[in-house]
Amino acid sequence: MQTPETRRMITLEVVANTRLSPNFTTVTLGGPELAHLRPTGRDQTVRLFFPRDGQTGLRMPTLSTEAWMAQLLLMPKSSRPRVRNFTIRRTRPEVNEVDIEFALHGDAPASEWARRAKPGDPAGIFDMGTTYLPPDQVPWQLLVGEESAVPAILAILEGAPASLIAEVFLEVPETADIRPDIAVPQGVRVHWLARDGADSRPGMSALDAVRRSPLRPGRFYTWVAGEAKLAGGLRRHLVNDRGVAKADITFVGYWRHGRSSPG
Repeated sequence: MQTPETRRMITLEVVANTRLSPNFTTVTLGGPELAHLRPTGRDQTVRLFFPRDGQTGLRMPTLSTEAWMAQLLLMPKSSRPRVRNFTIRRTRPEVNEVDIEFALHGDAPASEWARRAKPGDPAGIFDMGTTYLPPDQVPWQLLVGEESAVPAILAILEGAPASLIAEVFLEVPETADIRPDIAVPQGVRVHWLARDGADSRPGMSALDAVRRSPLRPGRFYTWVAGEAKLAGGLRRHLVNDRGVAKADITFVGYWRHGRSSPG
């Protein structure tokens, strides 16, 4: 991960909550402290702080160094906020707003908060940096993710140069979650995959689709994120079966199926 040179804890509030499809919603956060955020595009990741059930306000860590986590853990649970990693989907510095898109997973704490978030609710962010770091002079790219990585990949595509050539595999829970109208560079092909009730682990449809794909010839850079078995499984396939150099693959396990995140 490429971390920002400077960063600080930023306290915000919910401006809007827009349902995109059955399994996705966008929470817009705003506030004057966003003037301290340097938008980088790509998969800019932030720690998102939000209140636990029953908390009437948000108590943020005050340290803007790596010591913030220790400070957080020393807080009593009654006042300690929830914290999760999310990608900034879109920034609007001119109005001090950012959009964070949520893939809604059951009754997970972040999903529950995102479903009921309303204007005026407190939240906070802390910039963590980016992991999408393609090498120079790579002819094309392979971008792969299930629903938890869809916002990051869409942000990458939205900020991509018109010259980008890429194969993109996006797995979502339902056909109704597919967004056929997204604008991408001419050299980008997006393959949407919907589970539609199939009893399969998230990410396995995307992994199988890449395994079956002939892909394009030549050296390429891969960015894959989402459920851990998708990220690790695709890396093994590319290295062992396709001879791809490990240095040309970024793989990020956002979560593990059947396990809840701490905090």
